[in-house]
Amino acid sequence: MGIIEYARTSIKENWSLFRRSRMGLLGLAILAFFAFLALLAPIPRLIDDMYHPMVGVDPEISYSTPPSLRHPMGTDFMGRDLLSQFLSGAQIAFAVGITAAVISVLIGTAIGLTSGYYGGKVDALLMRLADIVLVLPGLPFIIVIAAALGKMSIWIIVLLIALLGWPGVARVIRAQTLSLRERPFVEAARVAGAGDRRILLHHLAPNVLPLTFLYAALGVSGAILTEASLSFIGLGDPSVVSWGMMLQWAFTTGHTFRAPYWILPPGLAISLLSLSFYLVGRALEEIINPRLREP
Repeated sequence: MGIIEYARTSIKENWSLFRRSRMGLLGLAILAFFAFLALLAPIPRLIDDMYHPMVGVDPEISYSTPPSLRHPMGTDFMGRDLLSQFLSGAQIAFAVGITAAVISVLIGTAIGLTSGYYGGKVDALLMRLADIVLVLPGLPFIIVIAAALGKMSIWIIVLLIALLGWPGVARVIRAQTLSLRERPFVEAARVAGAGDRRILLHHLAPNVLPLTFLYAALGVSGAILTEASLSFIGLGDPSVVSWGMMLQWAFTTGHTFRAPYWILPPGLAISLLSLSFYLVGRALEEIINPRLREP
């Protein structure tokens, strides 16, 4: 059974298990709320140019103001609308988190499958590479790279997060593959004349998909927090309005304690969106490991 066929046949069963998890449903609800906000992001700038999150400025305001009918979440130190920035930040959070997690998981899964299936020198080489990357301190390493480059685009940040996040996934997938390659169905595929590529893609990969989805969900939270941390300390992409960048602007302009309407929404959003992906990941973990399910 191929990957697509496997996904189609198991999705209904896995969804019925997922619905039993209160944590998973709560995480999914929070996730749906922020996804809705991200979809609303283009609307304010279509209403009026002053609602553009980066360059739009209210002509009547040149300082930070509290929430009003004209600006439901207030304005920043330049008179820019905070609601439009907040909605734009939701888009960036999803783009960064999901893209970095998917790239990281794809790399880790490919390396883990290859390492576990072939073994020997291939396994030793790939796992030593994973060990080297694994011991690198992720955030400090990215900070050093950012300081050396002076300025990084949001996609360079995404790539760095992904390239530092695959070793853990690779080691888990490798361990699973070492067990799966000894199963009778793999031996039967070899006897039937299946090549290594077909065995990897059509027999082993579908069986490690649940672990792949689990680590993808958990990886999104780490990517969102890493991007927000880099932006807050001034090493993010200044041309992109993210929640971390909103916090950085508030801090550098001295509004940390004077404008809670500016600080609290992005701070809470980062925490809640990261929590939602973690809760979804925990629910997926219960599906993979029946021993974790509630009796």
